[in-house]
Amino acid sequence: MAVLSLGLAASAAEMPLAERFWISGQINSITQFHAAFRSPYAGENSLRASPELATSRVMTVFTGFRVTKSTELLLDLESAGGTGISSGVGLAGYTNLDVMRNPALGSKPYAARYMVRQIVPLSREIKEGTAGPLGLAPTLPVRRLELRFGKLSTPDFFDVNSVGSDSHLQFMNWTVDNNGAYDYAANQGYTYGALVEYYDRNWAVRFMEATMPTVANGLDLDWDLAKARAENLEWELNRGLLPNRDGAIRVLMFANHAMMGSYRRAIDNFLSGRVPDRPDIAATRQETRVKYGFGWNLEQQLTAHCRLFVRAGWNEGRYESFAYTEVNQTAAAGVQWSGAAWKRRADKVGAAAVGNAISGDHRRYLELGGSGLVLGDGGLNYGREQIVEAYYNWSLGRGMSLGFDLQRIVNPGYNRDRGPILVPSLRAHIDIDRSTFARRAQ
Repeated sequence: MAVLSLGLAASAAEMPLAERFWISGQINSITQFHAAFRSPYAGENSLRASPELATSRVMTVFTGFRVTKSTELLLDLESAGGTGISSGVGLAGYTNLDVMRNPALGSKPYAARYMVRQIVPLSREIKEGTAGPLGLAPTLPVRRLELRFGKLSTPDFFDVNSVGSDSHLQFMNWTVDNNGAYDYAANQGYTYGALVEYYDRNWAVRFMEATMPTVANGLDLDWDLAKARAENLEWELNRGLLPNRDGAIRVLMFANHAMMGSYRRAIDNFLSGRVPDRPDIAATRQETRVKYGFGWNLEQQLTAHCRLFVRAGWNEGRYESFAYTEVNQTAAAGVQWSGAAWKRRADKVGAAAVGNAISGDHRRYLELGGSGLVLGDGGLNYGREQIVEAYYNWSLGRGMSLGFDLQRIVNPGYNRDRGPILVPSLRAHIDIDRSTFARRAQ
């Protein structure tokens, strides 16, 4: 064990002060608008057909402390305020990833993440690390285990993509920045879990066990892991498909165990007259049901200034969408260009398209007037939800940027009878790095 430690068990006192502590912050504000659109009918979970203007705000303070060279404590405080168009419902591919759809959530600050990170070296060879809010070590063993325990966000570690994962500097849509079919465990975007990752020279594998909400879109987490839990497994290969161009391929599998409702049971109960008015999936919930799915994620450098990403996902469609959004199949592709091509190195421009679909049972449930996690027009003339998004992120320097975004959505909420919708957005973003905090403390 003394050989493998490589000196990583050194006390914090032996490290430079700048390597021991981390503090930074960010502020992200998104304003979105849509004009009136065609809507012959609407339900309780419909996107409102009248014009809307809405602004969301997320502020985060990231902190960290290196107890030793191999042990880190991370704590983030966050405040999410404002709202999104139609308060976060009416679209499977919702237009603003910063929006929390539960109206019971206010702007009161909360602890978003708090976790322990433990690095276990498995080789003498060292590579350069990137210090940041999720990890502070400036160097890392090439072969290693990483263990994390605490409150964390699942998409911080799974289905990550350098082109389409950051709603603060890239795309904004839920099903562009994330795999829409990945119904990852979350309560207000976070969960409690244990994560183990193995890293080798050009590949990695990670597994996480996490808590699930007690009910769909619920604020309370179920701590009875025998009945409710989320299992996530991902394999990652860091190798490009084109010669002399970097890239990555990631394959994801997940299984959620929870008290879920059945679309087919809700339909049968309604058609037999046991449930009046409309199907009610909440009345069919049973413990220990399992919703599972798969995802595929590719990114590839095409030129010195252009990168491509592709995502695809599927989950079983018998049981209700539980924690993210109402998607059973999805496919997305997009590109991002660096502004270095026109002498604006810090600028970014991107374009993407995504198509979302749902299962036959899920479709029939909505046709009969049922309401789900985010959808429910009172009826449905089914069509795949099709979204095209483009953005330009204009760097203002000193961590500040303005983003201009446009999304066009055909068949919003899978409904051919509504839309299409055009949603322009303006994003203001500020990154406050630790050097800024250091200057203010002097």
